[in-house]
Amino acid sequence: MGKIFNALEKSEKESGRPVSLKPDPLNVTEEWDLISVQKPHSVEAEHFRALKNSILFPESGNPPRTIMVTSTSHGEGKSFVASNLAVAIASSIDEHVLLVDCDLHKPTVHSMFGLENNKGLSTYLTQNGKLSSFMVKTFLDKLTVLPGGPPPINPSELISSEQMRQLITEVEARYDDRYILLDAPPPLITSETNALAKHVEGILLVVKHGYTQKDRIQDVIDIYGREKILGVVYNFARGKFGLDYDYKYRYGYENKKG
Repeated sequence: MGKIFNALEKSEKESGRPVSLKPDPLNVTEEWDLISVQKPHSVEAEHFRALKNSILFPESGNPPRTIMVTSTSHGEGKSFVASNLAVAIASSIDEHVLLVDCDLHKPTVHSMFGLENNKGLSTYLTQNGKLSSFMVKTFLDKLTVLPGGPPPINPSELISSEQMRQLITEVEARYDDRYILLDAPPPLITSETNALAKHVEGILLVVKHGYTQKDRIQDVIDIYGREKILGVVYNFARGKFGLDYDYKYRYGYENKKG
């Protein structure tokens, strides 16, 4: 099982709650939208492997271990990208992944994996329970998901809380072979994403090809700085892009969620 989950489960004995195991990936339904699992030999799946390799093997320095995936607005596919990137990384030989749905306004990650959302990050931050009891093992040994949980009445306050900071610090400190992916709400719409950004090493910005305005992309870059932006992922793209954005990633995906 995933090292992150096992470590937390061991340190928090007798949680009293079983953790669900998902079925074999051959049983994945169309509702999951995990192109990396459903069509592993497709061009789209290969793009996610290329994106993974660019992150895991940067031209210089060490790879970022905590990565926030966000967008300028809802509907641009950030949850789709975060989920498929998590699968791509966890499919590697040595890397373990914790995928956290931090979009408590509109949690989506659970639907990508066919999981229930009756508990997750929101209930952990409000109930102060054992963290391992809110995590869910997936069909991939090295991929653990912390769903968003039921949308709370105060998502901004929960994500900006000291307990959220401690959560990131705790899972980040346990092993040096795991990646933490945070699916975060759009910073131009909600305020808590700025608090999350302070605790991550890199940010992936997902934009909808032919839809997202260039000035909104620039607004996000102005907020976080070019140094922290790992790159831009073009979603819903077909063929050649023909766009002149000076960022590292120019991958195209078709998707309908996130």
